[in-house]
Amino acid sequence: MTDVTPFLLSGTPATGTDTLRVTSPWDGAVVGEVSVPTDAQVEQAVADLHAVRHEAQATPAHVRAGALDHISARLSERAEEIAALITAENGKPLTWSRGEVSRAVSTFRWAAEEARRFAGDLQRLDTDAAATGRMAVVRRFPRGPVLGIAPFNFPLNLVAHKVAPAIAVGAPILIKPAPATPLTALLLGEIIAETGLPPRMVSVLPVPNDKMSSLVTDPRLPVISFTGSGPVGWSIREQASRKHVTLELGGDAAVIVNDDWPDLSAAASRIALFANYQAGQSCISVQRVLVHADVYDGFLEEFVAAVEALPTGDPTADGVQVGPVINDAAAERITTWVEEAAKAGATVLTGGTREGRTVAPTVLTGVPADTKIAEEEVFGPVVSVSRFGDFEEAIAMVNSSKYGLQAGVFTTDVRAVFRAHRDLEVGGVIVGDVPSFRADQMPYGGWKESGVGREGLRSAMNDLTEERVLVLTGLEL
Repeated sequence: MTDVTPFLLSGTPATGTDTLRVTSPWDGAVVGEVSVPTDAQVEQAVADLHAVRHEAQATPAHVRAGALDHISARLSERAEEIAALITAENGKPLTWSRGEVSRAVSTFRWAAEEARRFAGDLQRLDTDAAATGRMAVVRRFPRGPVLGIAPFNFPLNLVAHKVAPAIAVGAPILIKPAPATPLTALLLGEIIAETGLPPRMVSVLPVPNDKMSSLVTDPRLPVISFTGSGPVGWSIREQASRKHVTLELGGDAAVIVNDDWPDLSAAASRIALFANYQAGQSCISVQRVLVHADVYDGFLEEFVAAVEALPTGDPTADGVQVGPVINDAAAERITTWVEEAAKAGATVLTGGTREGRTVAPTVLTGVPADTKIAEEEVFGPVVSVSRFGDFEEAIAMVNSSKYGLQAGVFTTDVRAVFRAHRDLEVGGVIVGDVPSFRADQMPYGGWKESGVGREGLRSAMNDLTEERVLVLTGLEL
């Protein structure tokens, strides 16, 4: 009989009356069973977050930083165990799960560093005669308890990007993991419970999606940090219009390959990998490749070969790069979209099929503008390749999307780089690499329908807090 994993209720392991079974996307095997909180337990968590908010805010920086250092160290100690758990419940290949754990270790370490230097600013006011002898102390304080809603595709590190900055600034937080992947977040909750933080400061509750409305609208949770699909995210913002809501949503990330790039073969291999890694289930997975007409044919040949060479299959096997998508519905949707594009005139150069939940890495050309693959986020191992005539056209092609998360630019022309940084309507421009690159300490977020607000430790800490000014009078400056 499968043991039932408890949730973290106000810093303490607890169980409810119902359970949720977690199964492997690869073979359907039962990975675990988690306890689901009752309505009364959810209410207790929210009430405790509200009650502890002043204590959490007043927690000394060394306590918060020490807790974050402890979490980082424990994740590192248990790295292989956690990576195996991520692969089991998410289906991503083990190599990518190990990378995710490593990133989470760094995310909590950087949060500890930021917690130690989150000190505020001094501003002289005697630059105006009427304010002689006055100085302002500008500090940031938490807006209040946070509701953090995390997706399935990074069940550890995207939870970390909500918990770590909240702890760093002294904001209580309720984490709601994705129903498909709650086990990793609950293991993280177990580690958080080992720290010296106020016990009511953190809850990790696998609340069913259909019971989230009351949490979204609860005034005791004035901040919402959501990562996931666009329709859900924008709906949350509409429901919580008076709250501070940050949204990290989807994208159809594009990469530009200019004719001056010296190693097209290396670029093709790099783009092929990051169009398909984790079965394309990343919001900055490459979905659109825009190639200069002068090098298009040669690049395309190399690119298709690189895609076809990607090891695909059992995510626990050594060397596998592309595993299954999260469920049958996702696999069916992805292949249906490919078929729709092909019927509308697109050419499928490789892939377009599936075996169970494993979708073959797919490359298309000539995708019509009114198809779903051209207009929406595929969130699967599917990529389209198009040609452009000059750099200005490439920028216009990137910007034609309703999304704007990140873009990659392969060029050695520094003027083109600065032009891309100025004109591309995205949150980040990655030069000499794919848009899938992310350093967890840098500002990260989207323009347009890709969201509002920024992740990255210091950026998220700013988002969770608000400035409060203290004016000192009668000083001899």
